Amino acid sequence: MKKDNKKVIYWLLTGCLLIFIMVVVGGITRLTHSGLSISNYKLISGTIPPMNDVEWQEAFNLYKQYPEYQKLNNQFTLQDFKDIYFWEWLHRVIGRFIGLVFFIPFLYFLIKKQLSKATVKKSIVLLCLGAFQGFLGWYMVKSGLVDNPDVSHYRLAAHLTTAFITFAYTFWVALDLIFPNRKKINKAFRNLIRLSLAFIILQIIYGAFVAGLDAGFIHNHWPMMSEGKFMHQTVYIEQSPLYKNFIEGKSGVQFVHRILAYIVVLFIVLIWKKSKKLNLTRYQSKGINMLLIIVCIQFLLGVFTILLQVPVWLGVAHQIGAFFLLSAMTFTMHRFSK
Repeated sequence: MKKDNKKVIYWLLTGCLLIFIMVVVGGITRLTHSGLSISNYKLISGTIPPMNDVEWQEAFNLYKQYPEYQKLNNQFTLQDFKDIYFWEWLHRVIGRFIGLVFFIPFLYFLIKKQLSKATVKKSIVLLCLGAFQGFLGWYMVKSGLVDNPDVSHYRLAAHLTTAFITFAYTFWVALDLIFPNRKKINKAFRNLIRLSLAFIILQIIYGAFVAGLDAGFIHNHWPMMSEGKFMHQTVYIEQSPLYKNFIEGKSGVQFVHRILAYIVVLFIVLIWKKSKKLNLTRYQSKGINMLLIIVCIQFLLGVFTILLQVPVWLGVAHQIGAFFLLSAMTFTMHRFSK
């Protein structure tokens, strides 16, 4: 029996699609401030939402015991609660479904001996990443149930970045099976792509910081910040000591996110320019062209997200743009690595 066949590839790509959907719903959950609507974690029974008025009232009463209701949403009606409950419930259900989609076919392929040893090892890493992602989700929610009615932006960044990395690794494993033949590589060019990927991941982390701190609702101007300044004075005076401004200050975090956007664009333009001197395969050329197109779209989405003060649809579109940019970079790096 042929190992690592098309069924395995389709399984991995289905996982990629589900993680993408999970990230989109997660973005909506964050932007609609729905993430703290379910304050407990029940792995099995938690998949079933309240089914009648009594159960809804019990869920609402539980929500009332925590800071988000007491400090921010004490004017909420039961219907308001139902609206935010839906997105967090959907986000959690998709997460559980992804776990089943990864674990059950993995067992099937393992029993049927359709996985090579290398793919078995990579699949175990994927399962561990998925489990860790689920833990980080609950760890993030817990941070908003104590005193501050908002989740820690550090935990939000860890949760989001792990989702992106899990997707990228799943996609990479699928690409290993789609393109099994190795080829000679240009190490200098590959290292340039790796460095660009590192900056994209750093930018994703800072995007989560911006979301977690609601830093997109200030300095809604471009290309300058407020008062026509490239670096507004609030960037370095909000927090003390100075370095905290750039990891915990709203203005400082937004400023870093802006600068990283320019750096990512410059790196991808550099990749595109240097690639013109290389003899590229069809897939290598497609990967680089995709990178250039997507980074331009993503940059514009970021600009309009700031200018329009983060409407939900645009915030979600910007997050989707980051997802596609990471996908294109993963594909391109794979084509220049193996």
